Amino acid sequence: MGLVSFGFAQKGTVSGTLTDADGPLIGASVVVVGTSTGAVTDIDGSYSIKLDPGTYDLEASYTGYGSQRLTVTVKAGETTAASFLLSAGISLDDIVVTGTRASNRTNTDAPVPVDVINVSKLSAVAPQTSINQLLQNTAPSFSSNTQTISDGTDHIDPASLRGLGPDQVLVLLNGKRRHTTSLVNVNGTFGRGNVGTDLNAIPAAAIQAIEVLRDGAAAQYGSDAIAGVINVRMKEDVNKLSFNLTSGANFTSEIGPFGGEKKNQDGEVVNLGINYGLPMGNNGGFINFTGEFNYRGSTNRMQEFQGGIFNALNAVENVALQNKVDISSWGMQDVQAMALNVSHSGDLMQQIANAPDLETLQDLLGTDVTDAELAARGQVRSDYNMRVGQSALRGGKFFANMKLPVGENMEFYSFGGIGYRRGESGCFYRLPSQSRTTTSVYPNGTVPRINSNIVDRSIATGIRGMVGNWNVDLSNTWGSNSFNFFMTNTHNATLGPSTPTTFDSGGHSFTQNTANFDMSQYFDNIGSIKGINIAFGAEYRFENFREIPGTELSWGNYDINGNLVNSVTPSELLSRDFLGRNRPSGAQCFAGFLPTNDVDANRSSAAGYIDTEFDLSDAFLVTAAVRFENYPDFGSTFNYKLASRYKVTDNVSLRGAFSTGFRAPSLHQINFSRTSTIFELVNGVSVAQERGTFANTSRAAKLLGIPELKEETSVNYSLGFTAKMPELGVRLTVDAYQVNIDDRVVLTGGFSAGDDEELQSIFQQAGATQATFFANAIDTKSKGLDIVISHRTILGQKNTLTNDFAATFSQTEWDQGISQGDLDSDDDRIVVNGVKASKLLAEKGLVGTYFDQQSRIYLEQAVPRTKLTLSHTLTLDKTTIYLRNTLFGETTEATNEAIFDKDLNLTDKSIDPYNSAKVITDLSVGYNFTPSFSLTIGANNLLDIYPDESDHTFWSSGRFRYSRRSPQFSMNGRFLFARIAFTIE
Repeated sequence: MGLVSFGFAQKGTVSGTLTDADGPLIGASVVVVGTSTGAVTDIDGSYSIKLDPGTYDLEASYTGYGSQRLTVTVKAGETTAASFLLSAGISLDDIVVTGTRASNRTNTDAPVPVDVINVSKLSAVAPQTSINQLLQNTAPSFSSNTQTISDGTDHIDPASLRGLGPDQVLVLLNGKRRHTTSLVNVNGTFGRGNVGTDLNAIPAAAIQAIEVLRDGAAAQYGSDAIAGVINVRMKEDVNKLSFNLTSGANFTSEIGPFGGEKKNQDGEVVNLGINYGLPMGNNGGFINFTGEFNYRGSTNRMQEFQGGIFNALNAVENVALQNKVDISSWGMQDVQAMALNVSHSGDLMQQIANAPDLETLQDLLGTDVTDAELAARGQVRSDYNMRVGQSALRGGKFFANMKLPVGENMEFYSFGGIGYRRGESGCFYRLPSQSRTTTSVYPNGTVPRINSNIVDRSIATGIRGMVGNWNVDLSNTWGSNSFNFFMTNTHNATLGPSTPTTFDSGGHSFTQNTANFDMSQYFDNIGSIKGINIAFGAEYRFENFREIPGTELSWGNYDINGNLVNSVTPSELLSRDFLGRNRPSGAQCFAGFLPTNDVDANRSSAAGYIDTEFDLSDAFLVTAAVRFENYPDFGSTFNYKLASRYKVTDNVSLRGAFSTGFRAPSLHQINFSRTSTIFELVNGVSVAQERGTFANTSRAAKLLGIPELKEETSVNYSLGFTAKMPELGVRLTVDAYQVNIDDRVVLTGGFSAGDDEELQSIFQQAGATQATFFANAIDTKSKGLDIVISHRTILGQKNTLTNDFAATFSQTEWDQGISQGDLDSDDDRIVVNGVKASKLLAEKGLVGTYFDQQSRIYLEQAVPRTKLTLSHTLTLDKTTIYLRNTLFGETTEATNEAIFDKDLNLTDKSIDPYNSAKVITDLSVGYNFTPSFSLTIGANNLLDIYPDESDHTFWSSGRFRYSRRSPQFSMNGRFLFARIAFTIE
């Protein structure tokens, strides 16, 4: 109903309470429909709004509850009572703040798709405890998985929207931009070459709801919002202590032996969350605290190593070690004499003893004797398993959210927190037969451990309120993430037997500070227009990225005299094993960051925006936004967004949007460099490569012809409809979209130095055998369809049933149709078969390395392109039953081994790179013994479903039965849990 004003100078008051069946609702919203005026309920569920005399529609809402409207008439100097009784359950209309700067827009009225996920309620019944996994199994277009054998990415899960990159989704906390991590994903995982935001750094116990905007929003929120926006809304509860303890583990027959032990369970989880809020003052102020402790055990799904473990030299060494003979300075005759004492392989040992020269001796000593030596040592192949599964993590988080009214119309607010996480992940087994293993230190080889110390900190402060008729918000948000690597159970092979076994390998950090000023006002009845919301503001952002070198022992390459190798070190002084093979430098598995990697880079950016929403009528909404953004290293950009919604009926709406986007390469992508040990499959065998990631501006990049980095730009289209059937309790949204991204930043394939002496010298200084670079190699097109259906019904007085179906069908493709004419006139790159390369790359025949098949699969098919989720929540008085089935669609192994055509159709059927679709079932049953105490038991992956076993080409001698490059879902199998929760009010 429209607003009718009688023009009296004296105001009236509307007041009342918001309650549900159990009592008052704290922090619920009451808004005057069609305006920005409203209130939030106090600790007793009460509210009060002063209004000019007139007749108004009031709408009450609370996340996870159905909204309700009342019509009231306000008289001057009088108080009008208006109370609301809301019904629990998933509402047909949730008030949203993401994607709109109007204060009373619902997700079905919004011109773009926004999912509202009540984390507070979901975390009470769902098996998952981390935010990434809660969203993975709930939000239709969200994708995230734990990774394995991927260095730092084992410790921070990459996440994405709509199949785009982790760095193309913007994360907000209470509507304010959140910082990314300092980690660059450079190993073999989805999101390779990207930098994401660590949602798991936010405690689930602190979160009331999460809004997922599935539409491009760079014109509204700035760089990174190409795929969409995730806004995390923190709790505002007061006078209530909430305690939540979850414990569980994986119970599955697929647990692999590790360290000579086979467990009946692994992946143990303990999660403790405590939340408490205090009122501040008498006008709705509060401070809400959350503490959370997390422990997650490691898992292993490797069953038995099938490759070579020992050569003949290891057999000879083992006899010498048993006899306490020092083998570190052995000569040819020492080895030959000891070979006759080996208890197996008699003919071979006789040949070794009689070898006429060193070259012949080395060839014979390299002979594989694995089976015989295992028997001699009383061992089995599974003793040489590495740990293939999730990493072990433990840590804690403390967050706070506060608001304090200042005068009648303003409030001071602040929120943020600190989190610490310590992780441990495994590496490839350093086998006795490898030159990278010093057998005098580790006779049976070793599995190095990557230990991480991750610290995440943030604080936002601001003041907001009314200045005249304008909503004003002035804020500053600071955040940082640091990631330090410590290696254990490892060694530096170039130091021989004098090597330490633990190392400080250095790390990296990222800091971001964002200052914002925002103003908005809703204008009623402007001529024939029902109302206009006008918002504008400015942003200034400062960023810093650092790489911190490790200790010298962690990266050093030492000669046989213990001196650091340099460009003039004679070849005969380089550290080699007895077979003449060079020993790799640095701490095995994760060598330290080099002094040449040391970087301390800063960048600032400034932006301004105007965001308007025109309610042309009750049915027709048009929104328009424009944003100017300036980066000193990439120049200026204007981005635009136009969106509309038209109500065909009260319950059916059409909506659509068009927008442009922009993403400047991150400071990490511009400045990151280091050398890592990467194991590549070559004819089914894992071959170690020391792969250096070099800065795009480096001399190596110039010599190879890598084009300079530039910004990504995008165009986003969406079209959909929403429908409500209130009599049936059903809400439906269907949205189609297409996102075109030009100059997509990727991490290239591995280049070799070839015959270029200068490149050879650069590689040697970096300890690298290959080089990769960040580059704008391609354009992509992503399109898809998202469907969300929600149904809620009341069964009797205390019973409810909620059914939710969500589906996403997406496809990202490399745009091979671009031509030279699509480049700007001042662009000196050339287009070669759809790749934006350089003349030098083309002349060297390296375009196929610049953007290789594996990189393409990571972009197009490494995550499921189809995901369907069907969940049911049945509440029967004191019992809650939760059932969810999720279908994860097909993925393709990210590999250069399989042979595809230009459209990624498999042409050689001798290798099967596909992982077929699977359905995962979650089930939980909760019982409320009292209104304040409950017990929930249940399972994730109840039926113990695993991905398809990979083609044997990808097994890497039995290491990877399931895909580690393109996982659809966790390879951990069945997880059983129990959870207790209680509240004290």
